[in-house]
Amino acid sequence: MSDQSRPPEARPSEAGLNRHLGVLVGFDGSDLAALAVRSGAVEAERRNTTLTVVTAYALPTMIYPNMASMPSEPEGEKAKREAESTLAEAAELLRDHPGETSFRTESGDAAGVLVTLSSAAELVIVGARGRGGFLGRLLGSVSTALPAHAHCPTLVVGRRASSETAADGPVVVAVDGSDSGRVAMFTAAAEAGVREAPLEVVAVLPAGDEWLYWYPELELSSEVSARRQKQLAVGLDKEAAKLREQFPNLSVSTSVPVGDPTQTLVEISARAQLLVMGTRGRGRVKSALLGSVSRGVLNHAQGPVMVVPS
Repeated sequence: MSDQSRPPEARPSEAGLNRHLGVLVGFDGSDLAALAVRSGAVEAERRNTTLTVVTAYALPTMIYPNMASMPSEPEGEKAKREAESTLAEAAELLRDHPGETSFRTESGDAAGVLVTLSSAAELVIVGARGRGGFLGRLLGSVSTALPAHAHCPTLVVGRRASSETAADGPVVVAVDGSDSGRVAMFTAAAEAGVREAPLEVVAVLPAGDEWLYWYPELELSSEVSARRQKQLAVGLDKEAAKLREQFPNLSVSTSVPVGDPTQTLVEISARAQLLVMGTRGRGRVKSALLGSVSRGVLNHAQGPVMVVPS
């Protein structure tokens, strides 16, 4: 491990944890990683905290059949040197950043490195895809694994996330009555306050049509759906009232759209400056660290998505 700048003073978080890394950005030299670095600079300024950029490199398994096949430079040192060269690209991107910055290389799997460091960060930011293989995948392995295991909120940015999202759009948080959704709601309120943006609290009511195929005897009339939609709206209004008490200067609105949760949230992400979700909701597979809706939204979002750990 190497730290290319003077380490900042430890800054304890409100929970008493050491969050001295501030805003942590994973950088691998890809275009989306460059966007993540730029987003990190903005977020660090908003929070008045340190910006830390890290590049991870894998240590190769060194097996040589004979002395003649051994490289002149140890492969581990070569990998580290290449990582430091990659990190220099990030430093160039941040040459005009006025805040405190820290650059470091770490050996190990990129997702694992960021998960470990996230325990000392306020926020971790990655691009939706990096330089890894499987170019057909919409979401890279790091941006899939990291939100599920990180110790702080993860912000995933894509190309459209920074180029097409309205800067004056609302912060939108998806809730479903779960504890994870409630944590995400208060995190989103704090984010909206920092951004001086309105907050929208959204609970998507799944359409009943898909259930009728499996349970045709169910009574899922429009009257039943409307009644349930009204119940959810009343519950959201109560949650919004609590938010207004804790964040008196925050503009809070609520809505209960009916439809497929993933598709609905993807559509909402196109007009939001930030969409906030929990790692998992009320699904039956409780062991799934990243729920199907969160994963689906990350794959297709039209703007930046923040995933908040439970």
